[in-house]
Amino acid sequence: MASDTSGSNMDREMILADFQACTGIDNIAEAIALLELNNWDLVAAINGVIPQENGILQSNFSSEASQTSLFGPHSQPTAAGAAGAATAATAATAETATAAAAAAAAAPPSSSSSFPPPSSSSSSAFCPILPSRHIIERQPRMLSFRVEYRQRSVEVVLEEASTVGEMKQILETELQVPVSKMQLKGWKSGDVSDSTVLRSLHLPKNNSLYVLTPDIAPTASTSQNSTLQESLSQNFLLVISHREAQRDYSLNFPGSRTIQEVKRNVSDLTNIPVRHQQWEGWPASATDDSVTLAASGISYPCHHLSVCRRFSPANTREQFEECTDVHMVSDSEGDDFEDASEFGVDEAEMFGMGTSVCRKSPMMPENTENEGDALLHFTAEFSTRYGDCHPVFFIGSLEAASQEAFFGKARDRKLLAIYLHNDESVLSNVFCSQMMCAESIVSYLSQNFITWAWDVTKEANKARLLTMCTRHFGSVVAQTIRTYKTDQFPLLLIVMGKRASNEVLNVIQGNTTVDELMMRLMGAMEIFTAQQQEDIKDEDEREARETVKREQDEAYRLSLEADRKKREAQEREEAEQVRLEQIRKEQEEEREAIRLSLEQALPPEPEEESGEPVSKLRIRTPSGEFLERRFLGTCKLQVLFDFVASKGYPWDEFKLLTTFPRRNITQMEPAWTLLEAKLFPQETLFLEAKE
Repeated sequence: MASDTSGSNMDREMILADFQACTGIDNIAEAIALLELNNWDLVAAINGVIPQENGILQSNFSSEASQTSLFGPHSQPTAAGAAGAATAATAATAETATAAAAAAAAAPPSSSSSFPPPSSSSSSAFCPILPSRHIIERQPRMLSFRVEYRQRSVEVVLEEASTVGEMKQILETELQVPVSKMQLKGWKSGDVSDSTVLRSLHLPKNNSLYVLTPDIAPTASTSQNSTLQESLSQNFLLVISHREAQRDYSLNFPGSRTIQEVKRNVSDLTNIPVRHQQWEGWPASATDDSVTLAASGISYPCHHLSVCRRFSPANTREQFEECTDVHMVSDSEGDDFEDASEFGVDEAEMFGMGTSVCRKSPMMPENTENEGDALLHFTAEFSTRYGDCHPVFFIGSLEAASQEAFFGKARDRKLLAIYLHNDESVLSNVFCSQMMCAESIVSYLSQNFITWAWDVTKEANKARLLTMCTRHFGSVVAQTIRTYKTDQFPLLLIVMGKRASNEVLNVIQGNTTVDELMMRLMGAMEIFTAQQQEDIKDEDEREARETVKREQDEAYRLSLEADRKKREAQEREEAEQVRLEQIRKEQEEEREAIRLSLEQALPPEPEEESGEPVSKLRIRTPSGEFLERRFLGTCKLQVLFDFVASKGYPWDEFKLLTTFPRRNITQMEPAWTLLEAKLFPQETLFLEAKE
């Protein structure tokens, strides 16, 4: 492994020397940055700096042309130049590669292992000029921008040859904001002008910016719709400038955070206690530290602040002693970076160390009570050190991350990547900046993993991690982590959830490359995918069984419900019949009682031979029967009506009619006598039901 690493470093030294010779760039750090931007592809890097008029250079050029163009007709090639020619020729045919290797073998070795100093003469000697048949059409590099403005987000895609002003013109059409009132913020290189070409900023492929319009007040509708609850849930970007360290921190806070909580987090970043912090930029209304950011009056979505230490005789000595202790630690670690001086690069710059006088803020506070707050601090510090292009770290406990990764539906489950950071390892900064922040790694982790991080620099935090790992993954995993030494960190643990327990598939150490890291992640993903397919199949079968059971239960429930309704309807019908029968009986009993009372109240039937006038009446019922009775002529019609009612024909339901002429007797006055009604001496009547 060590020999492969040294061979790779030597190849890169050759590429770096050829690149400086062709471009004339004296700054080694800038040359390394441009080569890393093109994945150490020499031709692509040269084309990015010196674009050709008709096309770009090709790496598969012939051996004769390569030797002539790289070394010139009258110059002797160095070992670096010969190796560069052989490297460039590997992509060509076998014959071309053989010729290039022969040219490299014939070259005399260089007497020095360090890079030759670039000059104008070497620039012409090393710059590859290819035949026209190897020139193809140049493909422009496209840059993607996500621009935030108030409640809106706009996606803009431009060629890197475009200017910032052209981007603002596009945003003017999309956001309806005049270019003159628009401030485009978020550039990593600070404020830029409208004439700045995007290529000169050396931007990554994907970028995030935001627009500020301080001269344009929010509309009335926006003010009315933005309730306090919405403001509390919004994220505010605080760009905090630490004036003493000359560093800027870009921190995201929800609107529900108080100013006091912000100051505590800044205390962790800057090592300035809250009582010694001196701020500039807070609104005049933000006089109480217990006020939330949403109610403090700061600008949304971004607000600029600055902080420094309030010096006094009491704390000057404290700060001096703190910085002195840090210098002693830094001096003891300086021997590990002797190689960087050969490249002319400052050790702190090479490994991402800040230029602050005092040591940088820890990735995670010691003995923090809330794991979510610890991860927020870790994410903020990681972004500050290595930029915004990094994996999305899960904010929460290890248990919550495991739940999110393992215990959802089988199709939604993911692998759990646990990143363990240690600031005392010399590999940490290189691993973070070159591996964890590589676009390919960031994209792959975001799509397939739940990434959780922890800082084990402090012994208390490491002990807490081992306790969590023992609880969730078993003592074997904790013991494995305990066996790794400091210089083997950082570690990336790949964990897969299983039915009974969780399994650690792989432990990736810090001494790896981007390609090797990607291969090991993909290998773990293959194992996980095979297990996931089985889980999906089992889950689908289980859901199918549960669906059939639910359908059967639902059909049974509906059947019971139908039977219940049918039974209730039958019971209601029977109850109604009983009720009606009861009413009918009561009515019959009542009618019978009335009939009996009327029958008892009738006067006795007179004899035919009595001396008084007697009227003999014959009454035909609707059934065809006849009722016959004698009445005194002086009897009133009411007595006749009572007699008919006593036989079951009440006069309010039936009418009593004469045959000829037809008369309705029931319409006459009941007080009339039979003589007055002309029902004497005899008469035949018939009963008819009233309509």
